[in-house]
Amino acid sequence: MADPMKIRANAMGDKVIVKVLMSHEMETGQRKDSAGKTIPAWFIQQVSATHNGKTVLNAQWGPAVSKNPFLEFRFSGGKAGDKVQVTWTDNKGEKRTDEATVG
Repeated sequence: MADPMKIRANAMGDKVIVKVLMSHEMETGQRKDSAGKTIPAWFIQQVSATHNGKTVLNAQWGPAVSKNPFLEFRFSGGKAGDKVQVTWTDNKGEKRTDEATVG
């Protein structure tokens, strides 16, 4: 299982700014190892975020995203104390979900 995501969610008026640091190798499938064999593709394909159970972000990623990706997004209607949950799924079917409280 991947390391936990680092998530910060801060209320700014009626908007919430969410910053997420994900831990993932994000292999493109184009690099070769020291023996010259191609390293298989392994990358996050789907990222979603919910605020109190309602989807506020849904993104599809590909192999061009860097290792340990950082994501920042904003949404309206949040306030301090609300919950924000972020989930990613990679091309091997691995999944990670973490949650933060809006500050």
